[in-house]
Amino acid sequence: MRFLFILFLSVTFQSVISQNQFIPVDIPYKTALETAKKENKPLFVMLYADWCPHCNLMKTEVLSDPAVIDFLNKNFVCTYKNIEKDEGIVLKNKFNTKSLPTFLFIDSNETLIYALKGEMKKAEFQNELRYALNPKMQLPYLEKEFLADPSNSDKFFTYLNTLKKGKDRTELSPATHTYLNTQSDAQLVSELNWRVIANGVTDINSREFQYVLKHQKEFATVASQNRVDRKIESIVNELLRPLVDNLDTINYYKQREVAKSIRLQKTDSLVFKYDLSLAERTEKWDFYKKVTLEDTQKLVWNDASFLKDIGNTYLKHINDTESLKKAIFWVNHSLELNDSYDGNLLEAKLYNKIKDKKKALEYAKNAKAIAKEMDWNSKEVDVLLAELNTKQPK
Repeated sequence: MRFLFILFLSVTFQSVISQNQFIPVDIPYKTALETAKKENKPLFVMLYADWCPHCNLMKTEVLSDPAVIDFLNKNFVCTYKNIEKDEGIVLKNKFNTKSLPTFLFIDSNETLIYALKGEMKKAEFQNELRYALNPKMQLPYLEKEFLADPSNSDKFFTYLNTLKKGKDRTELSPATHTYLNTQSDAQLVSELNWRVIANGVTDINSREFQYVLKHQKEFATVASQNRVDRKIESIVNELLRPLVDNLDTINYYKQREVAKSIRLQKTDSLVFKYDLSLAERTEKWDFYKKVTLEDTQKLVWNDASFLKDIGNTYLKHINDTESLKKAIFWVNHSLELNDSYDGNLLEAKLYNKIKDKKKALEYAKNAKAIAKEMDWNSKEVDVLLAELNTKQPK
């Protein structure tokens, strides 16, 4: 009897666990649409990836909850798509998905009526599911209301804030410019319109952004100079980062000139760092050398860590002695800013590369002393010291 009782408990426990597990239903998209039309329900699509931690958290902590499962099944036709497989790839591209997880709510005519992205707590997700069912909170209704009165800031923000829940910031731009086209240049300088610009303007060539550039002091009075600076940096990031990520060198070189035309040190510094990132990823070492020789002292002179990063790249990929001497100069300045084990070791290696054994030995000894003082592993510098001492002339 005791054995049977334990067996019963085990089976019951396993049953409870299985009821609280996320089990993705991969119904074919076309079939799901047809079922949604037949049952007069919206279609709910989750786009996810197995490697996405936010997706996995939603699966284990929210989508496995019986109340959430019940609400989804009663009110939607549900399907779950891995963006790296078959239909998931198609839907990711079709709906321009850039964040994971993304939750799409689609009517039977294949109109996107609501969208969410990212991880949420159970209560927040349940509220959003209810909003997705409310016609007056859905995107088509909010868009229609806004376009009927595009100068109405309340209607604009209601639409924009709903768009933001599921769309990338660049996709807020059309609605933003529709609203801002109703505002004169003078009207742009207001706390409300700064919020619009800060949240929705992503085009570096747009009238509104160019106006911000020319009237930074005026905008700083309704926001702050720090917020204006962050917006300028953000728009340069949005212009250049996707091109670097996709190794799109042709368009990158075109757009970097647009970013450089801003002629501010903070944006020049961003362009400099993107230049180096792209050069490293495409192994364009002549371009890397050209950029660093021109702008290192002007743009990152007080960044000890970045100076060492450049020095390491020169050590690995640059071979002409004059350029290596510049790298030695930069790394030496990084040591003036912050004397460090890795900086001294790098300096020793750079000197060794140009065959200045005496200076290489000096900096290797400095690195060894720091390692000894800090009780760090000194194996790497010991190997270099052994090499230098062996080759040192008598």
